[in-house]
Amino acid sequence: MTIAVFGSINMDVTAYMLRLPEPGETLHGAEYKLGLGGKGANQAVAARKLGSDVRFICRLGSDDFAKPAARELSSHGVDLGLVATDAQGATGLAIINVGQNGENYISLIGGSNLRMDGSDVARGRAALEQAKVLLVQLEVPLDAALKAGAIVRAHGGIVILDPAPAPEKGLPVNVLGQVDIITPNEKETALLLGWQPVTPEDAFKAAKELRAKGVGTAIVKLGARGLAVAAPGAEAIIPPFKVTAIDTVAAGDSFNGGLAHALERGMPILEAARFAAACGALSTTKKGAAAAAPTRTEVEAFLASA
Repeated sequence: MTIAVFGSINMDVTAYMLRLPEPGETLHGAEYKLGLGGKGANQAVAARKLGSDVRFICRLGSDDFAKPAARELSSHGVDLGLVATDAQGATGLAIINVGQNGENYISLIGGSNLRMDGSDVARGRAALEQAKVLLVQLEVPLDAALKAGAIVRAHGGIVILDPAPAPEKGLPVNVLGQVDIITPNEKETALLLGWQPVTPEDAFKAAKELRAKGVGTAIVKLGARGLAVAAPGAEAIIPPFKVTAIDTVAAGDSFNGGLAHALERGMPILEAARFAAACGALSTTKKGAAAAAPTRTEVEAFLASA
């Protein structure tokens, strides 16, 4: 069995700052890095670094960013067979500022990611039919992602939706019934439900609300305050892992990649969520997006010492 990812791929330009600038303010940064990003690519790399067989369905542009993006993706062991080149689009680009405490803000230019459609679903059909788990996000058109999900579910697989970036008006009511697991953070939860969880108890209440709206399992993440899981026959608040965060850019993607890996390997949902939380926590201790995702050895050692 495999993990399929239907999603975005970007190149990230990340500036590391002593503090984040205010509107209209110009500040010197400490350094910058150019690296692979995009929620789809980050999640594909995260699952692959843990040892899963990953099939990544995405589009690159025909510009100068395409070759380094493909090269970095390949360097992490992700197969390039379903990576298409879009002759009419530009490779996605993210411009990221990271403060000293690891917090960040991101400007995203979607490029070819926003041009994904039914032709990409058709191109990846064989991989989708074989996938035990599919990871989708909202950096590509929702309609195409749901079509990919329908194929996976029809063949007995699980669809995990990372609702990011969450639409300002939330998601259509019928979307939650078309995925098996949703993994919003607190801000995304606010856009989905109309209120923002602050405490772990709030997150637990929100997870149950999302289940009531049609999704099978909801995992609401609060970063350094832990997360809450509401699943059929399994509910829990999972406390956070203590780490010193330096870059939180792709923590959610490492979480989702870890969750997919754990479920693919047959872990029960609460154990899988804790494993995923460890992946997310470890990723914040390194700089970068895809490059920060931990290996299976690192996660197992971390859990053994936690």
